[in-house]
Amino acid sequence: MSTMVAHTGYLTGRLLRATGRQPAFVVIMLIQPMIWLLLFGQLFKRVVEVPGFGGGTYIDFLIPGVVVMTVLFTSGWSGMGFIEDMDRGVMDTMLSSPVSRGAMMASSVANQAVTIVIQALVIVVVGLLLGADYASGVPGVAVMLLAAILLAAAFSSLSNGMALLVRTRESLIGFSTMLTLPLSFLSSAMMAKEAAPEWIQTVAGYNPVDWAVMASREALSANPDWPAVLTRLGGLLTVALVMGWIATRAFRSYQRSV
Repeated sequence: MSTMVAHTGYLTGRLLRATGRQPAFVVIMLIQPMIWLLLFGQLFKRVVEVPGFGGGTYIDFLIPGVVVMTVLFTSGWSGMGFIEDMDRGVMDTMLSSPVSRGAMMASSVANQAVTIVIQALVIVVVGLLLGADYASGVPGVAVMLLAAILLAAAFSSLSNGMALLVRTRESLIGFSTMLTLPLSFLSSAMMAKEAAPEWIQTVAGYNPVDWAVMASREALSANPDWPAVLTRLGGLLTVALVMGWIATRAFRSYQRSV
């Protein structure tokens, strides 16, 4: 266990240094959420008047959804790092060394988590400037960050696992796009679940993306239902652990194919 922790720390440092050398990636991935906040927030601000929406302002409703959608679009690209390592021969070198496979996966997830936290905090600040009211204050924001990290762990692990299987950028981009858009719109990220068709409400109940949105939104409310929040966070943790385990096993498939 101590070996894996040491390996994870070393590899995470390697990835963070690489990310630090290309901060433009973090900034570029913030352009889309800024469009959602500035344009969607204004365009649909009267949607809260729709029956079933529950009142409040749309910017308050939108912030958790934008954070979660940013998680999807950022972590969906996580596997690109693995593909780059494959193309440069780094992956084969690492797999022939004593480095822990679990550490290789965990370090990628940790790197994504740092990126996500930075992006989420920027979104929170922009939300404040646009008039968002985080009723529960710092604890609510902290829970939203935790939900974002857990969701990022699940989807970055999935992206890494797919990268080990498909081994090409084009295939990974196609898979990521195919997955992130439907999961985003089959959740309450942009629209209240009660205002959506019944079949979408049903699907959203099984969608981890919606769990993250609902946990964040509830935690940021004036009177959070903490048992409901913890239940959804527990579900996200379970998905993250399962996806991490499955993705780590994909190393075997990669090694058999090279």
